[in-house]
Amino acid sequence: MGDRKQARDSEFQSFVIGRWPRLMRTAFLLTGEQHAAEDLVQSTLEQVYVAWRRVGSADDPEAYVRRVMINAHARKHRRRLREFLAPKDDSGLVREVADTGDRIAQAEDRSALLSALAQLPPRQREAVVLRYWEDLTETQTAEAMGCSVGAVKSNAAKGIAKLRAIPGLAETVTQGGRK
Repeated sequence: MGDRKQARDSEFQSFVIGRWPRLMRTAFLLTGEQHAAEDLVQSTLEQVYVAWRRVGSADDPEAYVRRVMINAHARKHRRRLREFLAPKDDSGLVREVADTGDRIAQAEDRSALLSALAQLPPRQREAVVLRYWEDLTETQTAEAMGCSVGAVKSNAAKGIAKLRAIPGLAETVTQGGRK
């Protein structure tokens, strides 16, 4: 009995070590804040550990864990807890166009993108993050979000349209592509 538990713990540990960066990236893009992302991943892994025998034997354990994480994030929003993703008003700041290889410019681009993601409703943000950052198919995204493929298409399209309508973000993307 102890050997099986030890083997299961070792398998779980290997899974966590191998998937941690990707889980953190997804959680960060969903929450927009490092500490909230860490909390989301930790609480997800706590839930998954308890059921690891079933999760580890699933066809795609990573998809299972991603689904648990999406559900945990959605529950948080249903309770109307607020996330503090970015300052509401930075209109007084002057944006300077930097060289595309500049690390500071990349950080500012990232900040603009996170701020733009924060403006999306949770379901649109989930669809955009899973489809375009995690590079999941529409079917995989639908499974992760617990909805139909049509809902994924609709939420992703609406989310992308809203992102394109944000002036500062559109300028960042256009300037980032020039050499």
